[in-house]
Amino acid sequence: MNTVVTFGEIMGRIAAPDNLRLRQTRQFDMTYAGAEGSVAASICNFGGKARYVTALPKHALAEAAMDAVRAVGVDTQYVLRTDKGRLGMYFLETGANQRPSNVIYDRADSAIAITPANAYNWKDIFQGASWLHLSGITPALSKNAAQATLHAAKEAKEAGASVSIDLNFRGKLWNWDESKSARELAQETMRKILPFVDVVIGNEEDCHDVLGIKAGDTDVHAGKLDTSRYPDVARKVISQFPNVNKVAITLRESYSASHNNWGAMLFDGKSDKPFFAPLNVDGNYQSYQIKNIVDRVGGGDSFAGGLIFALTTKELSEPQIAVKYAVAASCLKHSIKGDFNFSTRAEVEALMGGSGSGRVVR
Repeated sequence: MNTVVTFGEIMGRIAAPDNLRLRQTRQFDMTYAGAEGSVAASICNFGGKARYVTALPKHALAEAAMDAVRAVGVDTQYVLRTDKGRLGMYFLETGANQRPSNVIYDRADSAIAITPANAYNWKDIFQGASWLHLSGITPALSKNAAQATLHAAKEAKEAGASVSIDLNFRGKLWNWDESKSARELAQETMRKILPFVDVVIGNEEDCHDVLGIKAGDTDVHAGKLDTSRYPDVARKVISQFPNVNKVAITLRESYSASHNNWGAMLFDGKSDKPFFAPLNVDGNYQSYQIKNIVDRVGGGDSFAGGLIFALTTKELSEPQIAVKYAVAASCLKHSIKGDFNFSTRAEVEALMGGSGSGRVVR
């Protein structure tokens, strides 16, 4: 089983408990999280092999962050420990009903943001690796982090590995070049990375913000999506970046902070065919209804982790099965507190098979 490498920042996640607002809270729940670390954790929880690469300062909080991913079996031997820089943080206020969740970032001058691309041992990092996963969050942190992300993609291709990237537009982070707007900087930076990418993952907002591609008149805030428009979005991505062979688009219908419908499309460039999941008994797309969300942060990362695991697992790698697995995995993540998806492969496959009643397993 070949290793999946992920590169990005792990942070302290400081969350207001229950559904309290941040300004109400005097005691916080502290965990550790980050998009690429969450993907690595998912892959290991499914039974795969993952190697996480980041830069962290030399202190006890950074050790705790590493412990969080090591606890699920992630290989951290190439985590770079630095004398300068800090552990990034984010503060989470979980929404409910019509009040949305809110995130405050505190990531300036973190270790990964100030570490240059050539500080990482890329040649050894990709030994025995078949895949690299990146996200649009890391290059948003700083010019150094953007250059390191691009360098990682180039090194992965040179090593013969496939590369995936989750577009993950974060408007609050793209501010390291004040001469450009967040969208302008994201588009300019990501367009340099995408020529080295095989699989693009995102949602409609990401495609619009990062690539300027929109699914017709679909409004993600209206609660309903016109899924017939998404194959055209994927085709436009592939037409701009012919090296891309698959485009996955998550389909979230937000009725409230507590009630979302969830599904996805995987477009296969080779066959020029879209594959949707989940499907009803008639073979038509019918999203999962998630009416009591426990924690939606990390939902997209759990989809990416599920998709990569499926695509790198022979019996799950056919496009229809792979997207079905990824959607089921990420649906389950919405029931789990924290960024990491602690669902197992058996639990995901049970949901794929229709076991979604929530009855006690005895």
